[in-house]
Amino acid sequence: MACPRDSITYNATRCACGIGQLLNRSSGSCEIFGWPSAISTDKDVSYSGMSFAETLFAFDRIRKITQSQAVFLEATLVMLLSWLLFCFFLRFTKLGDGRNVWFNLRWWITRLDVFFSTRHWLDDQKTVKKRKTELGGTLSVASWIVFIGLFAALLYQIITKRTIEVHNVRATNSPDLASFENDLEFNITAVSDMSCSNLRGIGNVVTGNPGFSDFKVASLSSLGNYTCKNTTSGPTVNFKCTRCRLTSDYIYISWHFVDLPGSPAAAVGFQFNFTSKNGADKKHVSFVSGTLRNGSILDERPVTFRGTEGNVLKFNLFPRIYHHLHDLKLIQPLFHEFIPGSVYRETTQLQASFGRSTDGILNTTLFINYLSAYIVEIDHESIFGPVSFLADLGGLYCISIGIFFYILVQCEYRVKKLRNEDTIFRRIRNRRKALAHWDKLRRYVAYTWDCSILVDDAIKTTKVSGICGLVRPSTSPHCSDSEHGPPRTKMLHSIMSNKKPGLNIEKSVIPQPASLEMKSFESVSSLAHGDNFSNKKTISQSSQTHPPSRSDDDIIPPPPSMEFSGGSSGSEVDAIDINKKFQLLYDYNVLLREKLIDTQSLLNALAPKASSSSATEYDA
Repeated sequence: MACPRDSITYNATRCACGIGQLLNRSSGSCEIFGWPSAISTDKDVSYSGMSFAETLFAFDRIRKITQSQAVFLEATLVMLLSWLLFCFFLRFTKLGDGRNVWFNLRWWITRLDVFFSTRHWLDDQKTVKKRKTELGGTLSVASWIVFIGLFAALLYQIITKRTIEVHNVRATNSPDLASFENDLEFNITAVSDMSCSNLRGIGNVVTGNPGFSDFKVASLSSLGNYTCKNTTSGPTVNFKCTRCRLTSDYIYISWHFVDLPGSPAAAVGFQFNFTSKNGADKKHVSFVSGTLRNGSILDERPVTFRGTEGNVLKFNLFPRIYHHLHDLKLIQPLFHEFIPGSVYRETTQLQASFGRSTDGILNTTLFINYLSAYIVEIDHESIFGPVSFLADLGGLYCISIGIFFYILVQCEYRVKKLRNEDTIFRRIRNRRKALAHWDKLRRYVAYTWDCSILVDDAIKTTKVSGICGLVRPSTSPHCSDSEHGPPRTKMLHSIMSNKKPGLNIEKSVIPQPASLEMKSFESVSSLAHGDNFSNKKTISQSSQTHPPSRSDDDIIPPPPSMEFSGGSSGSEVDAIDINKKFQLLYDYNVLLREKLIDTQSLLNALAPKASSSSATEYDA
């Protein structure tokens, strides 16, 4: 087979990738292994299952968005300044008659005065009145904005720093260590072009301290199971120990890779992943993982591991008891050190190593140090209890109210006009409500009885009424026309049509204001009897029933008495009594008219006689 690009040759016919390079089978060339050296571990305890609280409230997402409390405080300041500028702009708008949009905005700002509605400036010896002013509404909303902003910052603080972790280290004894049963799993990958067929020498485990009596060599199956799996990065050795009880402080597991034709034993780095789970509670996981390229110094220079000297990966195991998780007992693995073995940094040295059969090996040793002398006890203590939370919440409330109450008192103390500014809004709004209620009353009266009842108001106004089209008598034909007007107006026109040529009827009849008064009286009478038609019928019947007496033409009866008898309460007058008095007054006026017509006709009849007698006397 042809050698890949950028490769080196050895033994005249063989080829392999250079320092820190791997074969890219898709492109057919050797490329630098570019993964950086990094070690990652869990902060405390990771959850292999789904956490309901973390999923529902998304605390991590909130922390990523907000980052700090300054975000909440800046947003609060922007909202506060925007609100104050908006209210300051509204102060220079005109209130008008209470129908424009500016009055409505300023009125609703006064309705938002919830904090200071009874805490305004009070003069001595004056009744305390509940007031809602525009300044009070502005500062009430401002205090709400500040309180909500500070409350959001408090919640963020509770989410991020709601608890502290307390660690306590105590010496252990044999029963404590025997109670730790964890599922341990270790995966280590030799990043290379090798496969599991290069693996040799795995199957034994060494426990104890070398040189002491506890040093023992045993079969790996007595401690756990192991497998090898080919991956894209290289062969991965997997070791599992289910419900494992560690009885020794030192554990060594070794294996090595050998040269095969076309696949030399060499690696450019190591990847590892060490996890620990509690045997009874599977959802809690403790892990450590990472990538190593050039020893524990994390040097990023490319190297190639190959040779008889072993590469040692050291891990420490800490027994921990989590009291806040129902006394969970979990062994936490931590990466301690990586001791590189035979390493080549020059291409010529690596090329020479490929040609020596004694270097055709890659040794790897896993060293586990079980720190069984002490147990770490972990507990969480809450910083914010319910009492402290309520205390903080009450403090924020008092601060936000106190600041703006002080501003309100200072403003009203120096500008006395602000103490009674609510009366202006109330006066305008009450006037508008009264006008609306008066319009409803006019419509009700016009709909229930007749628009003629409101004819006096129609005459006094200069614009057309929206109720029944009432206008001045000179411009509207609806309520003042002689043919379609009320019955009393028709009577006056009938009198004017029957007048004699020699008599100025305008001086003999009742003037216009009097007719309007009688028209109003007739409206009141129609309210008592039902409608205008029934009123006319009643008037005509009363005139026929009580005709004026003409037995004595020289005697004019006195006007009727207008004294009213007291009602049931002694101070009210009955409408029927008023109607009777108006009826007597009307009959008396009819009598005077007939007397006047008789006198006029008599004068007209005597006028020719007087002229003929004067002519006879002149002739004589």
